[in-house]
Amino acid sequence: MQVEFFHDVICSFCFPMSYRMRKVAKKYPKLEIIHRSFALGWEKEQFIQQFGSHEAVKPEVIHHWESANQNDEEHRFNIDGMKEHDFLFPTSKNGLKAAKAAGMIANQEAYWAVFDDLQQALFVKNRDISDTKVIESVVKQTSIDFDAWKTQFENPETEQAVMEDLQRVQDYGIQGAPAIVVNQKYLISGAQPQEVIEQTIEQIAKEEGFQLKGLTLMGTDAAACNMIDGKWVCD
Repeated sequence: MQVEFFHDVICSFCFPMSYRMRKVAKKYPKLEIIHRSFALGWEKEQFIQQFGSHEAVKPEVIHHWESANQNDEEHRFNIDGMKEHDFLFPTSKNGLKAAKAAGMIANQEAYWAVFDDLQQALFVKNRDISDTKVIESVVKQTSIDFDAWKTQFENPETEQAVMEDLQRVQDYGIQGAPAIVVNQKYLISGAQPQEVIEQTIEQIAKEEGFQLKGLTLMGTDAAACNMIDGKWVCD
């Protein structure tokens, strides 16, 4: 069962949602989780259109952090620390390219690792994750081959891959992040509680005839020795 996880590195509600989705992925290892880009502010021009100026973004977004911190089980947001820093609120572009590059040279887990570490850098350590030097320092802390990542990050095909995700957002009609799309036809919108995510996935699996846990029997049972109530029972 395919799960497309749409998120943005600067999305405050994506921070607790990613934490939950890691638990979901561990509980249901048969899920194929694919990470997709969603840009709340691709470049500063988008911020200017939305907020009137790039400078106006940070005070407004910090209010969002307060709500997201309540949504987060661990309450990890360092809001006071962010208020003390004077850099403008990060745009999405470089962080999304960084995560995508990791996924392209390695796998989806590498994408997820860079994505989570960038969010940790912003929301907890209050670093400017649109700054390429900050991004590089974050990637160097992972197990990813940095030179290979840097080459891929600078490759135009990486930005094109992000743009393809953003086109998919439009094709699906997704209005916000985080968002989960299951089997390209079911939408789970927003930072839902973990139990809601799991119940919804289980309901979809039932409707789709998909087995989330255990093995699917191929063929028929044959003679075997089994352990039943602590005793060997052989056919």
